[in-house]
Amino acid sequence: TLQWQTLGKQFVEYEQVAPFLIPEEQQRRLLDILPLFLKAWEQSAGVIVFPNIQLLASEISKLLTKEIKRNLNGKPAEEARLALEQLLQQKGEAEDGRLLLKSVYLLSQTDSKTRWNIIGSGLPAALMQCLYLFFTFPLKKTSDDGETSEDDTQTQEMLVKIMLNMYREEQGVEELLAADKLQSLIIATASLWDQCSCSWKVPTGRVLRTISKAQTKNSIVYLQAVDCIKIAIQNLFKLADTLPACDVCEAASIVLCFVKDSYPISSALLTEFENNDGYQLLLKILLRCEGLQQNDGDPYLDEILDMLTCLTTCGKTELKVSGNIVHPQLPHFDFEQTRSSGMTVKNLQAFQVLQSIFQKSNDQHLCGRILAAIGTIWAWDTVNFFLLEWTLQPINQFTDIIHFKPHPVQVQFFRLVESIVLDLSYVPHEILKKVQYLIKENIVPFCTLTALRCLLSMTKKDLLFSDIFRDSGLLGLLLALLRKQAKILRKSAGTHLPGLEKGTEKELNAVMLKMVAALTVGSVRNTVVLKDYGMVPYIKIFLDDECYRSATLSILEQLSVINYEEYMSIIIGALCSSTQGELHLKLDLLKSLLRILESPKSHSAFRTCSGFNGLLSLLSDMEGALQDPPSGLWTAVGQNCILELVFYTLQGITAALHLDPVNSNFFQRNGLFEKMAEDLGSLGCFWTQGECQIPLSLEKTRTFAEFLDAAFCSSEPFPMWLKNCIWILNFLDHMVKGTLHLESYFKERKPEMGETSRDDQEGPQAQEEHPVAFKRPGNKLPASVYRLWGNPKEKLEMGDCAIVHPGAVCVMVRLLPKLYKEGYSQLSQEIQCAVVDHIQSLVKSEKSRQVMCGSGLLSTIITSCQDAFRNESHPLHLPLTRVFEKLASQAIEPDVLR
Repeated sequence: TLQWQTLGKQFVEYEQVAPFLIPEEQQRRLLDILPLFLKAWEQSAGVIVFPNIQLLASEISKLLTKEIKRNLNGKPAEEARLALEQLLQQKGEAEDGRLLLKSVYLLSQTDSKTRWNIIGSGLPAALMQCLYLFFTFPLKKTSDDGETSEDDTQTQEMLVKIMLNMYREEQGVEELLAADKLQSLIIATASLWDQCSCSWKVPTGRVLRTISKAQTKNSIVYLQAVDCIKIAIQNLFKLADTLPACDVCEAASIVLCFVKDSYPISSALLTEFENNDGYQLLLKILLRCEGLQQNDGDPYLDEILDMLTCLTTCGKTELKVSGNIVHPQLPHFDFEQTRSSGMTVKNLQAFQVLQSIFQKSNDQHLCGRILAAIGTIWAWDTVNFFLLEWTLQPINQFTDIIHFKPHPVQVQFFRLVESIVLDLSYVPHEILKKVQYLIKENIVPFCTLTALRCLLSMTKKDLLFSDIFRDSGLLGLLLALLRKQAKILRKSAGTHLPGLEKGTEKELNAVMLKMVAALTVGSVRNTVVLKDYGMVPYIKIFLDDECYRSATLSILEQLSVINYEEYMSIIIGALCSSTQGELHLKLDLLKSLLRILESPKSHSAFRTCSGFNGLLSLLSDMEGALQDPPSGLWTAVGQNCILELVFYTLQGITAALHLDPVNSNFFQRNGLFEKMAEDLGSLGCFWTQGECQIPLSLEKTRTFAEFLDAAFCSSEPFPMWLKNCIWILNFLDHMVKGTLHLESYFKERKPEMGETSRDDQEGPQAQEEHPVAFKRPGNKLPASVYRLWGNPKEKLEMGDCAIVHPGAVCVMVRLLPKLYKEGYSQLSQEIQCAVVDHIQSLVKSEKSRQVMCGSGLLSTIITSCQDAFRNESHPLHLPLTRVFEKLASQAIEPDVLR
């Protein structure tokens, strides 16, 4: 503050005596003040406490302007440029010029009023003359290492910053018009770019772009009067043939800035640009940019493309086009609602440059930027799509040549086509016909694949596309192509086909299947078409390959809508014919089967197609699969995967039995519960080697629920065989209650193209990850899934009945004696007692006891555990007897009593 006060006093004294001093003395007194001003500024961090700051700025700026003119006066250009450099970089005792420059530099960063005082000094025109000389006449003077010296750089930064601060103000641009250097500098950038000072190219561009953004009506009239744009275009045409593409872009972008920025005020410069082949110049320059390395000249190339994109909206009159909307269209599409008063296309000439570049160039960056520009224009106003497509038809025409473009450009193009439907809600029938023709010709498989993915995305948006693509012949085309590929697969079964193992061809098959699946979902008519084409036997062939399987199953599931028997025949047949090692094929088939069994109408077809026997045969095929340690083929398969297969098999059986008395009666009458118990008992985790040695007393007892929790939710070590037994008993417990088909224990995994098969990934190490593979018991699916399986009222009618399938209780009882392993006698007896106690809890209610007694299965239970019943010292004798004491109150059949 003290320094500012001292400065204030000195400046007041200067003001008082200045009128009476000769110019030289007046100048010296002012220069003496500047060191104190700079010191005060530095120590106050730019916080000014000086009431006469604007007057000080005016005085300093006038003096700097005077010194610049004195050094320029009467000198040749190169000599004047050297004199300016010396003035502004003086050191030691003769540093007046540098003091002035630094002071003005600091003052130009303050408020607008201070800048107006600087502008009023005549400094804008003087500095423009300096910039013209620095840019046009390069000096050879550099530091010893050949680089621009630090002093040069600092001087340049201060000069440029002063100009940027002044020329942002309209007053600053108006002041420039007093001299003729503005148009001279613009023309110089367009003609002398290869001869100018390299270190001044970027600063000159920054200054001119700043002036361009602050143009006024007077500055536009001035530039038009001297034919500035016309001359610049003529010069750029010459440079375009000789200079590197990135340099021409940099020079041309400066001229184009003045054209674009002036348009909101006046169309004069744009008209001059158009009348002198400006668009042809841009096309020539941009096509020369083909093959530029990444980031080489990109900023200026991108700037030109951005400005050209903006010019598409610069026009005097709105385009008036009346397009013919081809039907059908999406229900929510309304062309009248797309009309708006936003940034609509009015300049087709500018857009034609963009269109021509895409048509003539195969450069990835150029073509990608053109597509991005089109997307931007559509985003400005949705009506722009229609204005362009009904006049110049860019997308329609691009479709004919897109297969010539680099792959990333193809992807970007079809995303743009996709956005017409997804974002504009419009169905471009003519474009879609051309895309379909592209798929039919299949000139470039990658392009075909990308096009098909685009149509697939559309198809998923609305069912209308199921009709459109059927009527257009696309569905028939895809079916014919898939038939051909299926024949190849069938012929090559068991042999190696490199062309189909990997790459685009295989991906194309996968997407074709997904497309057919999407076209049949919700469309009975399309499913009938598929069936009438005789495609069902060929679609089945794709089941064997995991990357095709999901879409293939989706197609077959749609087939079930018109023929449950045919679907069941295919799925059950595939399950029964699958080999022992094809666990994941079986899993995928079972999951598909579960989705179809959600419909009660499918249950009869499941039964008549030997569905129950088919699923039980899966359990039979897994004999010894859960042995610990594993042996044979099962060594290469994780027990995680085997348990998952057991789970989904039991889920399928439970789903088919759900609320279906006919199926339930069939399953029980044919002794299939007994068959199930036999198959589960042979999995390898249950005891099968003769009589078990059970101790007479227990050290501790736990409930079945506590076993379940301890086995999977605590750190207590449990042997693998017991964990597997507990899981299977848990499955059966839910089956007893009729809820197994609603449970979800295993993580879903859908393989995509390029992933290794799950069978290849599983190995012995997967056995160690056993607990991680499951969701915690009791985690259910969302409530919406439950609703699929029945009315809640039906569950209420069951009341407190805990037993829905009494046959599953028989299975649990049959497995009781097999809950044993040598070396684990105490643990074996404890789990056996826990299971019996759990069964006892199931028959607590009267309804549960009635269900059990009415099932006719009690004699089966007694036979299963006759050793325990006959031997009073057997640890299971007492709990089993209690179960039957509870059942005794019901009407038990005579043979059971006997």
